[in-house]
Amino acid sequence: MKLSRLRVPLGYAAFVLVVFLARPRMESLAAGMALALLGEGIRIWASGHIEKTERLATGGPYAYTRNPLYVGSALLALGVAVASASAFVMLAVAAYFAALYPAVIREESAFLAGRFPDAYAAWARDVPAFVPRLRPAGPRASTFDWGRVRTNREWRTAAALPVVAAVLAARVVW
Repeated sequence: MKLSRLRVPLGYAAFVLVVFLARPRMESLAAGMALALLGEGIRIWASGHIEKTERLATGGPYAYTRNPLYVGSALLALGVAVASASAFVMLAVAAYFAALYPAVIREESAFLAGRFPDAYAAWARDVPAFVPRLRPAGPRASTFDWGRVRTNREWRTAAALPVVAAVLAARVVW
């Protein structure tokens, strides 16, 4: 089984663990949610550029990193970990990303290299796989479209963020 198929179900399981282990304070909640909002902003920006399996997205955030959705997810998860104010949650989030994301990024890279061989090779030569560049590079051929954000169902992650914040806020008073 591909690890990419396990990423979302394991993410839900990780969230249950977060809720159980969280010991948030209002300060940690505010700092963590600010980081999570930054991550979601990056995810929305990336979702507005991507047309899965149809075209290679190289504009917007894809000119800084080949995996801005994963960068956004990492920031979002780090934000939730900070909000939880728990070393155990921080370790669980780090383990989740370390165990899954390198393999998922390799799987996706192999798929895109096979689907768009010439375009992918040129883009991958100039744009790093994960850690963003400071300045954009590569062909920058895609443009942002809110319709793509909707098509890519990024609204689900955006809608989940206030729920996560509310659950952690409830834990502040528990």
